[in-house]
Amino acid sequence: MTPLSDTDRDTAVHRLQEAFAQGRLSSGDMEERLERALTATSHGELEPALAGLPDDVVELRSTGGRFLRVGDWRVPRMLRIDSVYGKVRLDLSQATIEHPVIHIELRLAYGSATVVLPPGASADADGARTLWGRATCRVPQRSGRPHIRISGELGYGSLMIRYPRAWAR
Repeated sequence: MTPLSDTDRDTAVHRLQEAFAQGRLSSGDMEERLERALTATSHGELEPALAGLPDDVVELRSTGGRFLRVGDWRVPRMLRIDSVYGKVRLDLSQATIEHPVIHIELRLAYGSATVVLPPGASADADGARTLWGRATCRVPQRSGRPHIRISGELGYGSLMIRYPRAWAR
């Protein structure tokens, strides 16, 4: 059982408050779920409190544009990027990350991607395939928090996963 941090609990409460404000939860359901979230001691105990809430998924599509996310931006639980001729740069080093595990799915026909992680985060690109490029991961693969999972396909491009240059070794 994975222990629950205060940040995990705060994130769950925030998601519940958003769902209540959007009218997705009744006041009775909100009260019951909040109690469950605030008394949870593991991720397994927290899951029922969040069950049925809308997924935090963002999909970005382009035929020739560039995707650039830097600075203070909110990272969704699942980010899907689909581009034919585009470059992707996702800098998570100063972003707001509410989830312990982030999934990034890349579908790039002719573009490369760079993912910059916050210090202490980990990542794996086990689900990413490249046809003519390569995938390079310069961060620990399973020891940090948050953990970023990258999957998808890069046809004629490469994938680079790293920490910010000022922080790296």
